[in-house]
Amino acid sequence: ITRMEYVHTKSLIYRDVKPENFLVGRPGSKRQHTIHIIDFGLAKEYIDPETKKHIPYREHKSLTGTARYMSINTHLGKEQSRRDDLEALGHMFMYFLRGSLPWQGLKADTLKERYQKIGDTKRATPVEVLCENFPGESTAQPPAPSPLSPVPLSPCVPAEEMATYLRYVRRLDFFEKPDYDYLRKLFTDLFERNGYVFDYEYDWAGKPLPTPIGTMHSEVQVQPPNRDKAQPHTKHQVSN
Repeated sequence: ITRMEYVHTKSLIYRDVKPENFLVGRPGSKRQHTIHIIDFGLAKEYIDPETKKHIPYREHKSLTGTARYMSINTHLGKEQSRRDDLEALGHMFMYFLRGSLPWQGLKADTLKERYQKIGDTKRATPVEVLCENFPGESTAQPPAPSPLSPVPLSPCVPAEEMATYLRYVRRLDFFEKPDYDYLRKLFTDLFERNGYVFDYEYDWAGKPLPTPIGTMHSEVQVQPPNRDKAQPHTKHQVSN
């Protein structure tokens, strides 16, 4: 969230959220605890450099981004803004938590039909359903309340934070500045209530790196007929 906020402070929207574009600093380096964003080929200025005003709301836009993670409004052909980057982040978070998303693996005769099915499935999947069955959920009872923790949580009890996050970003207005502090606090409060500490021990630490074989998922790159004025060399990329 902080990385995306920084991108937005530079008058840019990212428009290509996917796991492959977020890298953690190398162990032992000065930036080993920093998440780096790469590949700004689809980034676009949302503040006009001449007028200093937000770009106008438009519809009937072609798809730009990675279909698995892009926002619902992007599927509907609406111009992207800061809200869409954050919604795509939410979809990526749920992909990490669940291991897959309900709109993966959909069959269609054409790419256009597949993207339509992905968008339809996103709209038809309630946030509560999307966020309820991720690893860690259990029927175990939470610990008894205490004055210091009126809403106690444990790693075995599903939290509402992800659902709250997605509902918030999906309700943002096109021009609205997101409350990044509020979104961060959702998760830092959960972190503290569970008694976690920042030990920087990640799941993948000490594991051998896999040998890449081809691409991680199908990807189609199409050159749009009309490039955005702010991005004269932007590539058009859609993948499932």
